[in-house]
Amino acid sequence: MKTKLALLALAGLLALPGLAHADDASYCEALGALALRYMGSAGGEGHLAPDITTLNALRDCRSGNTAAGIAFLEKKLRAAGFTLPKRD
Repeated sequence: MKTKLALLALAGLLALPGLAHADDASYCEALGALALRYMGSAGGEGHLAPDITTLNALRDCRSGNTAAGIAFLEKKLRAAGFTLPKRD
């Protein structure tokens, strides 16, 4: 019985980094959505066109480099006066 509990506890601990990564990825996507929606330069047909640095940060987020993507997007959004979304 103790062995089963120990294995269950270990399995739970091993799952935590995956959950944290999923939370980081969803937060990074939320930041990216905010930046894409409200920031950029005037593009064709009256839409905002995102700058290349924002697109690169989103690519970082989607390729698993969430730390870099989050850092860049948070800095950019804060500098523009945006309130950041809450992290889950």
